[in-house]
Amino acid sequence: MKITKRDHALFLTAVFCFWFATYVYVPVFSLYLENSSFTYTAIGVILGAYGATQVLLRYPLGILSDALKGLLKKLLIAGFVSGFISGVLLVFSDSFAAVFTARLLAGVTASMWVMATIMYSRYFAADQSSRAMGILQLLTVFTQFISMMFSGYLADLFGFEALFWIAAAFSLIGIGFTLFTKEIPVQTKAEPLKIRSLITRTLRLHDLRWLTCASFIGHSIIFMTIFGFTPLYASSIGATERTLVVIFIAFFVPHLLASLFLSFYTVPARLHKPLLYGSFLTGAAALVWMPSTASLWELSLNQAVLGLALGIVLPLLLGMVVHVSPGPLKASAMGFYQSFYAAGILLGPVVAGSVAEQVSLPSVFYFGALLSLTGLLITWLIRFHVQTDGENSPG
Repeated sequence: MKITKRDHALFLTAVFCFWFATYVYVPVFSLYLENSSFTYTAIGVILGAYGATQVLLRYPLGILSDALKGLLKKLLIAGFVSGFISGVLLVFSDSFAAVFTARLLAGVTASMWVMATIMYSRYFAADQSSRAMGILQLLTVFTQFISMMFSGYLADLFGFEALFWIAAAFSLIGIGFTLFTKEIPVQTKAEPLKIRSLITRTLRLHDLRWLTCASFIGHSIIFMTIFGFTPLYASSIGATERTLVVIFIAFFVPHLLASLFLSFYTVPARLHKPLLYGSFLTGAAALVWMPSTASLWELSLNQAVLGLALGIVLPLLLGMVVHVSPGPLKASAMGFYQSFYAAGILLGPVVAGSVAEQVSLPSVFYFGALLSLTGLLITWLIRFHVQTDGENSPG
């Protein structure tokens, strides 16, 4: 099946809708929850709900995509439907049960990202799979950046409910584009692996385990900070919904540029671990510095440093996962990787909310710094042996 530029454009437009519907209200969501009189602990639980369904679904979906063919497009559309229901729920109720359920459903939507990554990787030759992942990571970060640019301004002008309506609308638009995308069948003569074999062989990949641990830390930090409690800290030093955009831009411009660079430049294998060491160390320093910032501009500079560090870590780890996973296990390995880092999306905000409630809001960032330092140890444990048809040695 021939893939044209139009096919790429359709698919990437659907991806933009996918993430815009998911993230359009996220930058100011913690402020919305605080305005709705939820405690820090409740805010952490609600923010973490987004990761809960991803933990449960991403790995099984990755396995199913290897074992059962022809479901990818249908499941991606199901994700958009879940996103639509989530947005509508947020519009019509602000009770804990409704908001919690809405975020669980948003997590269902995000879980279908496994389907999108596998579908788009098949638009490329096997030796260009990392390029496909780089493009998707770049578009993901770009969409998050657009969300950051407009969410605070729109919330200030029209209220939080307008953002929830936009999320629902873009879910419907995304369904329309996805219906016209092509799903490329797997070109293989080999018998598909049984589910039990997929799980066993995936869990034996040594590098995959440590790469997922490193990504768990990276996602925990990003969802307890810029997508979690950083807006609340910014509000405590005088930022408003409209001026929050300065902090969001400061974080996401270097974050986006790092992803852009890694999308078009192949980093030599010998530099992967040094880059991870430097980025985790820089992230820890930025998180220790954050509670001492006393102005919007100082906090913005701090966020630029943190955004750059995480902007290197996350796409670099994603590309490494593609390289260390043997061909027959790529989809299963990607599902495992995404499911495991989703645990960081769940636990990061939940633990951060408890820390903020029991200790103080600044303590959240000190806790994040400890996590970032832990990333140094995990990086040391990564061997990074590139795989093609074999497997990493069991560890």
